[in-house]
Amino acid sequence: MSSIEKAGLYRLGDRTVKRLGYGAMQLAGPGVFGPPKDRAEAVAVLREAVAAGIDHIDTSDFYGPHVTNEIIREALHPYPADLTIVTKIGARRGADGSWLLANSPDELRSAVHDNLRNLGLDALDVVNMRFMFDPHRPAEGPVEPQIEALAELQQQGLIRHIGVSHVTADQVAAARRIVDVVCVQNLYNLVHRDDDDLIDQLAADGIAYVPYFPLGGFSPLQSDTLAAVATRLGVTPMQLALAWLLRRSPNILLIPGTSSRAHLRENLAVAEIDLDPTALRELDAIGKP
Repeated sequence: MSSIEKAGLYRLGDRTVKRLGYGAMQLAGPGVFGPPKDRAEAVAVLREAVAAGIDHIDTSDFYGPHVTNEIIREALHPYPADLTIVTKIGARRGADGSWLLANSPDELRSAVHDNLRNLGLDALDVVNMRFMFDPHRPAEGPVEPQIEALAELQQQGLIRHIGVSHVTADQVAAARRIVDVVCVQNLYNLVHRDDDDLIDQLAADGIAYVPYFPLGGFSPLQSDTLAAVATRLGVTPMQLALAWLLRRSPNILLIPGTSSRAHLRENLAVAEIDLDPTALRELDAIGKP
């Protein structure tokens, strides 16, 4: 068994993927805008990730924009048969790098076609609809118009599966009344634990939960307890934070991102980390009030 396989497997739509995947956001330039500083290294990271056994890549055509998808295509096309590529729509980038809402039916159809073209695919494995009623946290609002638009694209064969992102539990339920939701992608990590109940509900229904910013995002996790436990176990704090997520629930799929092969290898090694009961208790307490 390879290191990455020790993380386990989980269903994602009609695929079974390894729970340790890869997020492509950091392949774009600073602020997820423009080209990377080292395109050759970005290509090499993707190729090494797949060679190491990663079979789940998360991306979006608004990373760059278009940059990460173009690099994925350059590095990996024609794609391995077992590779699942997940993308997300619902936003676009302004000329100044700003993040703008783009969730009308026409904009969603255009975004799907952009992803298809730039990835070189005839159909997208999974498309996450990202909602932005509040840019900082999930907020209630109607999801039906966007989910119905994606359902039409699914019926046309352009999308195989649908997920939702930046959503509340009520919005997940509303989306599931229209389509089969195969995954939920929300902010969640060792410190930000608002979705604890939602994760357990989804696990009971066999639905994957994919935490974005598993290491804190643009502001890396800071915790004296995390650092102390990591030192005791002989790993980095960020490796330990990922290992905790793998232990948190079997339906959690990880997509840590990096533009460095050395950092990629550190991320892949987290499947080997053994968390004893004492370490788990200490880490669990970090995110509790």
